[in-house]
Amino acid sequence: MYKRLIALATAIVLAAAVFTGCGSGKKVVIGSKDFTENKILAEIMAQLIESNTDIKVERKINMGGTFVCFEAMKKGQIDIYPEYTGTGLTAQLKLPVETDSDKVYDTVSTEFSKQFHIKWLKPVGFNNTYALAVPQELAEKNKIESISDLKNISGDLVFGAEHEFFNREDGFDGLVKIYDLTFKSTAKMDVSLKYQAVGQGKMDVTDAFTTDGQLKALNLKVLKDDKNFFPPYYAAPIVREDILESYPQLEEVLNKLAGKIDDAAMQSLNYKVDNEKQSIEKVAKDFLNQLQ
Repeated sequence: MYKRLIALATAIVLAAAVFTGCGSGKKVVIGSKDFTENKILAEIMAQLIESNTDIKVERKINMGGTFVCFEAMKKGQIDIYPEYTGTGLTAQLKLPVETDSDKVYDTVSTEFSKQFHIKWLKPVGFNNTYALAVPQELAEKNKIESISDLKNISGDLVFGAEHEFFNREDGFDGLVKIYDLTFKSTAKMDVSLKYQAVGQGKMDVTDAFTTDGQLKALNLKVLKDDKNFFPPYYAAPIVREDILESYPQLEEVLNKLAGKIDDAAMQSLNYKVDNEKQSIEKVAKDFLNQLQ
C-alpha cells in the first residue's frame, strides 16, 4: 500500500511538471525598434495576440535600431517585430532602391523566407516612407516645395538625423548624391532628439517619417521627393517561421491588422503618444477597441 501511494504521488508530480512545462513554453517574444511608431505597433500586436489566443507575450519594446532588432530575430531572441518593406529591401537584403511597392513586398517576402526563414505577414496599411522636413517659415521664405529646391541653399543649412540614416543605402549618402546637395554641416543624434533640435533652431533640415506626429506638432513642411529616391515603406509584422509552425494561429490573428491603419491614422496614434503624452499601452488598447 505504501509503495502504491509513493508511485501515485510520483506520477502526480511528474504530470504536474509536464503540464507546467507545456504552459510555460507557450510564449512568444515581441520586440520593437526605438521610435514611437514601432513601439506602438509592437504593443498593438502584443495586445492582439493576448486577446485572441492563450499565448503569453513577452515584450522587448524599445530595443534599438533596425540592425539590433533584426540580429535579435535571427538569433532567436525575439520572434516578432514590426518592419518596413523598404528597410527590408535596402538595409537587410542590401538590394537597390525600388519604387514599385508590390515588387518590393514580393521581393522581401521571398528573400526573407529563403535566406532567414522569416515570414512577412500582410501590411497593416500605411506607407511610412522617409521624407525630408524643414520648418514652415524656412520653406515659405525660400519657396521650398521639393527636395530639389534645397540645392541652391543647402550650403547654408544644417542637416541632422538619427545615426541609422547615415548608414543606409537609402539614407544620407544616396540622398545627397541624387539631389546634388552639400550641407553646411551635419549632426548625428538619437532619434528621440532630432525633432527637439529642429524645434530649438539647432538644425534646419531633418529626415522624417511621413506618419510622425511631431510633423504636426512642430508645423514642419514635408518636402516632395521629386526624384523618387526613397522606396516604399509599408509596415507589416514579420515572424520567425518556426514560431508560425508552433503557433499557426498567429498568422490569422496578426493579419487582422491588414489594411486597417492608414497614414492619417498612424500619424494620429503617434501624436497621442508624443504630444498628448498618452501611454503606448492605452493608445494601443483604444485603437484595438475601435477596430473591433
